[in-house]
Amino acid sequence: IRCWSNIPFLTVPLSRAHGKPFAHRSELRHAKRIVVKLGSAVVTRGDECGLALGRLASIVEQVSMLQNQGREMMIVTSGAVAFGKQRLRHEILLSQSVRQALHSGQSQLKDMAIPVLEARACAAAGQSGLMALYEAMFTQYSICAAQILVTNLDFHDEQKRRNLNGTLHELLRMNIVPIINTNDAVVPPPEPNSDLQGVNVISVKDNDSLAARLAVEMRTDLLIVLSDVEGLFDSPPGSDDAKLIDIFYPGDQQSVTFGTKSRVGMGGMEAKVKAALWALQGGTSVVIANGTHPKISGHVITDIVEGKKVGTFFSEVKPAGPTVEQQAEMARAGGRTLAALQPEQRAEIIYRLADLLTDQREEILLANKKDLEEAENKGRLALPLLKRLSLSTSKLNSLSMGLRQIAASSRDSVGRALRRTRVAKALLLEQVTVPIGVLLVIFESRPDCLPQVSALAIASGNGLLLKGGKEAAHSNQILHHLTQEALSIHGVKDAVQLVNTREEVEDLCRLDKLIDLIIPRGSSQLVRNIQKAAKGIPVMGHSEGICHVYVDTDASVEKVTRIIRDSKCEYPAACNALETLLIHRDLLRTPLFDQIIDMLRVEQVKIHAGPRFASYLTFSPSEVKSLRTEYGDLECCIEVVDSVQEAVEHIHKYGSSHTDVIITENEQTAEFFLQHVDSACVFWNASTRFSDGYRFGLGAEVGISTSRIHARGPVGIEGLLTTKWLLRGDNHVVSDFSEHGSMKYLHESLPLPQRNTS
Repeated sequence: IRCWSNIPFLTVPLSRAHGKPFAHRSELRHAKRIVVKLGSAVVTRGDECGLALGRLASIVEQVSMLQNQGREMMIVTSGAVAFGKQRLRHEILLSQSVRQALHSGQSQLKDMAIPVLEARACAAAGQSGLMALYEAMFTQYSICAAQILVTNLDFHDEQKRRNLNGTLHELLRMNIVPIINTNDAVVPPPEPNSDLQGVNVISVKDNDSLAARLAVEMRTDLLIVLSDVEGLFDSPPGSDDAKLIDIFYPGDQQSVTFGTKSRVGMGGMEAKVKAALWALQGGTSVVIANGTHPKISGHVITDIVEGKKVGTFFSEVKPAGPTVEQQAEMARAGGRTLAALQPEQRAEIIYRLADLLTDQREEILLANKKDLEEAENKGRLALPLLKRLSLSTSKLNSLSMGLRQIAASSRDSVGRALRRTRVAKALLLEQVTVPIGVLLVIFESRPDCLPQVSALAIASGNGLLLKGGKEAAHSNQILHHLTQEALSIHGVKDAVQLVNTREEVEDLCRLDKLIDLIIPRGSSQLVRNIQKAAKGIPVMGHSEGICHVYVDTDASVEKVTRIIRDSKCEYPAACNALETLLIHRDLLRTPLFDQIIDMLRVEQVKIHAGPRFASYLTFSPSEVKSLRTEYGDLECCIEVVDSVQEAVEHIHKYGSSHTDVIITENEQTAEFFLQHVDSACVFWNASTRFSDGYRFGLGAEVGISTSRIHARGPVGIEGLLTTKWLLRGDNHVVSDFSEHGSMKYLHESLPLPQRNTS
C-alpha cells in the first residue's frame, strides 16, 4: 500500500498464478501486473503536431490510482515523433524568420514553407521532452517514472533480453512505472515475414507488437491497448452494419473485415488484433478500447480493470449460451412475432403458463428451497429479503390466478384503435396501440416477479430480457424454463430471455440500441443505481416508496388502527408499506392517539419521532434522522401537523410520490386531500397496500411508477404499450391541399370499433 500518495487507494486481492488469461471480464479486477499501450492517436493532438496534454494527464492519473492500489503498471507509449515534430517545426520557423528578416531587411514575413521532417529526427528531438512531461505528471502523485527505449534487435539478443527483463522487474519492485517506447531514432525497418512466428517470436515493428511482446515476456496479467476506436468491429467502423464486438475469441478473424489504419501511427486494427491474439496465446488478457473519447477517456483504464464492459475483451473461453446482445436481438425478433399473433393466441400462452405454475408446483418449490438454503448458509440476506425470496403453494396459486386475470384482459390490448380521423376524402388516419419493443426487467430476491412480468410482456407483445438476482438463480431458472415451454405452443420461445451470463447491471444499462425500456424491481438503492447507469434508455419505476398515512381530526376510531396496522405490518418490506404516520395536532393525548401507539407497540413497530412530535413529548422515542426515510421493516416515523393543508405540504416535501392516504369521515377534507396530493396513488380510508397491480385488477404489475411521463402508479398491460399512426390513402399528396389545390382537410372524428370486454 502506497500511503504517501495523494490518490485514494483500495486494498484488492491481486495475487494469481500466471499461465492462463482471465476467462471473464469480471476477473480483470484481480490483475496485478498491467501494461497500458497508448497509441499515437491517443497521445497526439488532432493536427498530429504536439501532444494531447489533457488526455495524457487523465491517463497518468488513472495509472497512478491503479499503481497506488498495489498493482504494477507499465506504459508503452507513442508520441515522441509528434512531440519532436512540434519542437522542430518551431525551431525551423524561428530560424527561417530570422534569416528572412536579415536578408530582406523587412519586418513583413512572407509565407514560409516547412520542409518535410524525417520521422527519426523528430523522434530524437521529442524523446527527452516526452519523458520530461511524463515525469512531471507522475510526480504530482508521488510516483517515479523511468524511460526504457528498445528496438526489435534487443529481443533477438538473449543477453539483452535478460537485461531488459531484469531492469523492468527491478523498477517494478521499487514502485517505479516503466515507460517504454521503440527507439524510433535508430529503429531499422521491420524484417519481411518475421511477424508472429509462433509463441516465442513476434517482430517489434510498432508499439502494438512491442506491448504484446513485453506483456508476455513480463508475464503480465492484462494488456490494455488504447486507440481512437471503441474496440474491434465486425466490419470497418462507420459502415452501416458495423457492430462492436464485446468479446473476441481466437479463430474469429474470418468474421471480421478490417478497415484502414489509425490516422497516425504504424499499425491499424489488424495489427492490434494480431498482437492481442499473440499476447492472449502467451497467457495475457487483452482489452482494446477507445482512449480518445472525451466522455470515457477520463476513466477508461479504471473501468476496464473494474471489469466494466468497455471496448473488446479477448478471451479463450467461449460462453455456453448466447451473449446478452444476441439475447436482446432474439427477444426483439421473438417479440415482433409475438405481437403479430392473434390476441387469443397470446392469451392461450398465458393460460398455459398459469397451468404450469400449479402443475409443476413441486419442482418449483424444490428449486426455491435450494435458493433459500444457500442464502441462509451464506447469511447474505436480511429477513425481509428472505421473505421476498420464499415461494409457497399459496403464492403460486395467487400467481396462477393473477396470470389468468392478465390473459382475460389482454385480448384487445395490442392493435386497439385509440383514435380514428377522416383527414380528407379517402384519407383515413388511425392511432393504434403497439408494444414498446424490448423490455429489460431487473429484479432482486423475487422469483414470483418472473412469471408476472413475463405474462405482462406476452400480453402486450413485447420482447423481454430478465436479469434476476443470483440469490434466486435456481427458482428463476425453472420459472423461465416453464415460461419458454408456454411460449413454445405458438413458436415464440425466444421472446422471453433470462440473462445468465456474468453481465453487470451497469453494462446492461448501456445497451441503448437493443433495449427500449428498463424496469427495475427491487430496493431503492438498486433503482437509483440503474437510473444513474442508464445511458439513453428510459427507466420506469420509483427509487423510493415513502408512503404516508394522515390521520385527520374527523377520523373514525374503528378505521384508524385497522388501516395503519395493515399499511405498516401486513408486509413491511413492500414498497407500498406505510413509512410516515402524520397525526393532526388536536389528536395528541387523546384515547385515539393512545390506541394507535398501543397497537404499534403490540405489533413491535419501532417508532421514530419527527421534530415536531418530539417537541411535544417529555420522553420521546429516538428522533428521526431524516423525514425522507424508507425503512422497509417494522419501523415508522410519527410526525405532527396542524391541518390537512400542512399534511399535503409535508407529503410534497418529504414523500416520493408513491402512495399516500387520508383517514377521515369528512368528505370535503378527503376530496381536498385526493385532489391536492401529487402522488401516483392517493387513497381515502383505505390501506396503502392496495397500491398493487393485482389488487387494482390489472392481473399483475411490472412495478409502480412515480414518474409523470407515460405510465404512473401500478403498471400493467396498458403501461407497456405505446402507439403508432396508420394513414391509409389513395394517391394523396400534400400539394393537393395547398391554397390552389383540389382537396380540403376535413379532420372528422370517426367512431372507434367496439372493444371486446368478454
